[in-house]
Amino acid sequence: MTPLHPNFWLGADQFNNREFYACHDTFEAIWMETLDDRTFYQGLLQIAVALYHLSNLNWQGATTLLGEGTGRLRPYLPEYEGIDVAQVCEQAQAILARLYADGKPAVAQSAAAVIGLVSTDPTEKPALSGTLPLPKIRKVAES
Repeated sequence: MTPLHPNFWLGADQFNNREFYACHDTFEAIWMETLDDRTFYQGLLQIAVALYHLSNLNWQGATTLLGEGTGRLRPYLPEYEGIDVAQVCEQAQAILARLYADGKPAVAQSAAAVIGLVSTDPTEKPALSGTLPLPKIRKVAES
């Protein structure tokens, strides 16, 4: 276990502000240059990309990456370096369950329930009006 990458909180802030496209870039750069605990960063990266896919109504991309991302984060449960990994995984799994329950044809309704406003513009931040909470990357004490 190594200390968090210096740019970790930049990516976390982007994730928490629903800037999933920017978050993807930040976490991907960290993942590519980090030698230790790459799986932790890859898991967060995959969940961010999954939520970006969901905002673009890509059911297959969202379900695949939510499953893979939470799977990669399991070794870091319940927390890693003070980060509440359990909360991220629980919320991501709840979204995944909703997507499977609603099915692929209802992806727009699922996305609206999770993210709220759906946008195909990667620079536009979706409004937070969904009924299912999005994961947040935060310290355990903040949970």
